[in-house]
Amino acid sequence: MVTIAHISDPHVGSPYFVPNLMNRVIVELNQLEPDIVVCTGDLTNEGYRNEYKNWVAYRERIAAPIVTVPGNHDARNVGYLHFEDLIGPRHWSMDVRGVRIVGADSSEPDLNDGQIGRERYDWIREQFAVDAELKIFAIHHHLLPVPGTGRERSIVNDAGDLLEVLIDAGVRMVLTGHKHVPYVWRLENIYIVNAGTCSSLRLRGYTKPCYNIVELEGDEVKIHRKFPFGGQTVLAHFSLSSGEQYHRELEALMRDVRPNASLPQE
Repeated sequence: MVTIAHISDPHVGSPYFVPNLMNRVIVELNQLEPDIVVCTGDLTNEGYRNEYKNWVAYRERIAAPIVTVPGNHDARNVGYLHFEDLIGPRHWSMDVRGVRIVGADSSEPDLNDGQIGRERYDWIREQFAVDAELKIFAIHHHLLPVPGTGRERSIVNDAGDLLEVLIDAGVRMVLTGHKHVPYVWRLENIYIVNAGTCSSLRLRGYTKPCYNIVELEGDEVKIHRKFPFGGQTVLAHFSLSSGEQYHRELEALMRDVRPNASLPQE
């Protein structure tokens, strides 16, 4: 089994940041012993160097390898320079036991929305031009509208073109953050997996701080939502070869944000 922990939006430096939650997440990650931790941005609240240093102090206590893409808050106040100094490259790729993970920076300085840009598409295709059991793309901004998150003004501006690139490249999963609402949506054969905030109380509706755990075992993938100090639920369970979906709890996800909401009938 390959285990990937997906955390997002800790927002160190925000008045809503809760150190006790972050400490608990670190304890749980070290108990889980994932093969890798993917963090999809907004490490900081304003992009200041001291906020980055505080995040690094937390990150260094995580035993597993960790890869990170910047968020829109990390790019504030020219914070992407501190990201490069203290965190690492803003665009990267790596292999984890047959899984290819590619991360890209979608942030724009001092803007809430973002983009990848045409100049990056060939690089993305090249990074995924390998044999892999599972191909994963990590980005901060969400590619599809997330229910309960309000007006869609802070998304990836070139989301449609980027989705075409990813689908053509054989990507089966996209890990995102940004809106603090956990959600999983399938588009053709690609799963868009949005994470909630792992350590902030800047929450929408009835959502709670949480993070995701992705498990690959043979042909099957399971995506769990994990609550610090609490239990976990299976958000999606599907076959890589057939695309068959075994389990889905999206209705419960929607009720977290809007208690009376329900999914449209298929």
